[in-house]
Amino acid sequence: MGREFDSPASTTHMSNPSQPWRDALIARMRVEALPPEKFSHQARLYRLCIAIAGDEPVDDDVLFGACWVHDLGVFIGHRPEDPEQLKRWNSTAYTLGAAPAVLLSCGFPVEKVNAVVECIRTHEANGSPITTEGIVFRDADLLELLGSVAVMRTVAKVAQDTRFITFADAATSLRKALETVPSQIRTPQAQAIAQPRIASLKAFLDALDEESGGLLGFEAS
Repeated sequence: MGREFDSPASTTHMSNPSQPWRDALIARMRVEALPPEKFSHQARLYRLCIAIAGDEPVDDDVLFGACWVHDLGVFIGHRPEDPEQLKRWNSTAYTLGAAPAVLLSCGFPVEKVNAVVECIRTHEANGSPITTEGIVFRDADLLELLGSVAVMRTVAKVAQDTRFITFADAATSLRKALETVPSQIRTPQAQAIAQPRIASLKAFLDALDEESGGLLGFEAS
């Protein structure tokens, strides 16, 4: 995979994907992931992690756990309801505190909890992961900010998130992702996966500009 993955901090084994705790964790997140459309992100993220890791030795348990609990802080019931508090909300900081208990309640291996927390801590665009799992996980999450899936995820936030009041807000967010995310992806595997996503997102935004005439956020006076 290249030098991005030459890290002594990384774990080096795959594990049995049929362990009961995995079903328990998915069932728990099916309840926690609100609004309901947020539930599918976790499954896609894990699939991307596997594609990016390829033959690289990684701890599959750590990747699976990180994928399924990393967004606890953005779910209704966990994040603040007050709009002003929500504007200042640090969902990742919340998740770092809440994730261990959720993982352990589902039977996740206790000795791997810290590795999951480390993946979550460094998974955002400004993060600097040093473990193989952290690098894979961050790149997978960045890929979800590109392409057609990114359009669906972003538009779903309109009227649910204080940052997204109109379609214009969603379009602005997507344009920013198109401009900034590709250069933040670190692994060659993820960069290759990103190319068709970049093309489809650009095509969508070009068509959106053409069809909307710049009136996505228009308000009648």
